Amino acid sequence: MNTPDWLLISPTLGPCRCSTLSRPAKGGFIEKTIGDGLELLRGAMFSEEIARHPGFLQRCDPRVKVVTLLGLLVAAAFVTQLLPLAILYVVGLFLAYLSAIPLGFFVKRVWLFIPLFTGVMVLPALFNVITPGEPLLVLADWGRPLAFGPLRLPSYLAITQQGLLGATVLVSRVAVSISLAVLLTLTTHWSDLLKALRSLGVPRIMVLMLAMAYRYLYVLLGTASELLVARKSRQIGPLSDHGEGRRFLAGSMAVLLGKSYNMSEEVYAAMVSRGFNGEVRTMDELKMTRFDLLWGTLALLIAFALIGGGQILGA
Repeated sequence: MNTPDWLLISPTLGPCRCSTLSRPAKGGFIEKTIGDGLELLRGAMFSEEIARHPGFLQRCDPRVKVVTLLGLLVAAAFVTQLLPLAILYVVGLFLAYLSAIPLGFFVKRVWLFIPLFTGVMVLPALFNVITPGEPLLVLADWGRPLAFGPLRLPSYLAITQQGLLGATVLVSRVAVSISLAVLLTLTTHWSDLLKALRSLGVPRIMVLMLAMAYRYLYVLLGTASELLVARKSRQIGPLSDHGEGRRFLAGSMAVLLGKSYNMSEEVYAAMVSRGFNGEVRTMDELKMTRFDLLWGTLALLIAFALIGGGQILGA
């Protein structure tokens, strides 16, 4: 007896053609926004994992870490030369390496936002219309100066050496500042950072607002994600019109507002019933060691050296 042919043919399994799963639709702006928010949460959770690793900055007392990195950030704000900023950026990369932070992850986290915001801001300063100086690249030459009412334009449009240098210094300063801030947040538990800020004199209401905003951002995005998944699990086929999507968005916003209000009342009552008075408490006590004193002294020396070196180069 021979085996029938239909048993020897491997059928192509898959969803029914009428199913919305056969051809996944492109996500709308709501899905992309929630997806980006969840990606942000995953990055924050990964940051907490880095803070648990044994590393250079992880060993430091959070108070010393805040003061020293803030001192280096102030030094970056006062430096006006490119070389000290480059040295300070290399110092940040070295600290990231000693603190067991993946350099690719660290560089991507820093430089991802710099071109978007700082680049747009400094773009006009490249041209001789804003920053006069020695032209490096002439983009247009109309032969004579132009006047539009009170506005006077030169006879050509060019990228100047002074404008390019100033833009490079500004972008470098922003990169160094973000690097130092990322180092602080990646190597410090959020609760320890809040406790350090409170011990350094930051008002209690500000620390409480930071703590609540950080914690319940997770809850808000999680609720929004659940609403989206519940909607898509009940959806058959694409949306009939854009009005339906807008109605879903408006309804989701109303539901989120109601859930947030009710949850805030419940959380406040639960915190008060457990004796919370606004002070941040952690399981670990903040203690300064010789290592903290050595690192603090070294960081302050680096800051003063960079400020002094920048003044010498600028003289």
